[in-house]
Amino acid sequence: MATTLSIGDFSRMTQLSVKTLRHYHEVGLLEPAQVDPFTGYRIYSPEQVPTAAVVRRLRDLGMPIADVRAVLNSAPPERNAMIGAHLRRLEDQLAETRSAVESLRAILDRPAEATRIEHRSVAATPAAAITVTTDLEELLPWWQGAVAEVRATVAADRTLTPTGVPGTLFGFDIFAQGRGTATVFIPVGGAVRPVGRVRPATIPAAELAVVRHHGAHDDVDLAYSALGEYATRHEISVEAPLREYYECFSWDTEDPGQWSTDLCWPVFRADA
Repeated sequence: MATTLSIGDFSRMTQLSVKTLRHYHEVGLLEPAQVDPFTGYRIYSPEQVPTAAVVRRLRDLGMPIADVRAVLNSAPPERNAMIGAHLRRLEDQLAETRSAVESLRAILDRPAEATRIEHRSVAATPAAAITVTTDLEELLPWWQGAVAEVRATVAADRTLTPTGVPGTLFGFDIFAQGRGTATVFIPVGGAVRPVGRVRPATIPAAELAVVRHHGAHDDVDLAYSALGEYATRHEISVEAPLREYYECFSWDTEDPGQWSTDLCWPVFRADA
């Protein structure tokens, strides 16, 4: 006579609660070997224990029930591919979590940014530039493409000589309204000819409060918050574009620890 297990015994053996086992039966994930037609009692077999162990581990890893069901119903090659894809998603989530943890620690251990803030007067500067009106959520992919295009255009034109590092203007409305104008530029000497999206531009003069940010931009908001606090407390903050100047960035080195960006807040200076 074949050995059978009550739902209680099966629960103790698999460390899955009776409630969970009933739910898995209802959704077709882990069905009992048989169900008593008179009492409705669920009866399991010892051969189902390994399957239950797999289900438990996949669920502990956050795999959705539909995906677990697909894994159980797949041949080994497809099964391994699905599990591998889920593990890669978990690794990506872990990296995001670690980044968030580091950002939180940076907030708790926040340095006195104001001690590194300087004032800078910037003259009007001829440049090769790409300008767009965009939504805030589309800003980063646009910026990445625009920087690459401006750099390639300037490098290909032998009549142009870079006179400064690449930079970006971020219009006030991008952050205040969620949509506004942004400009990626490279200061140049020489006549800029329109190529693709690149156009000649003059980056306007400005009075700026500046802090140099080192490293990747994951925690750049902390530097901006300190910069804005300083600017509004000591100056009259101006509703003009924020600026970034990339002294050393991803196109210079793959090591984010070496990146260096000047973050600039527009101000009115009575002594300028």
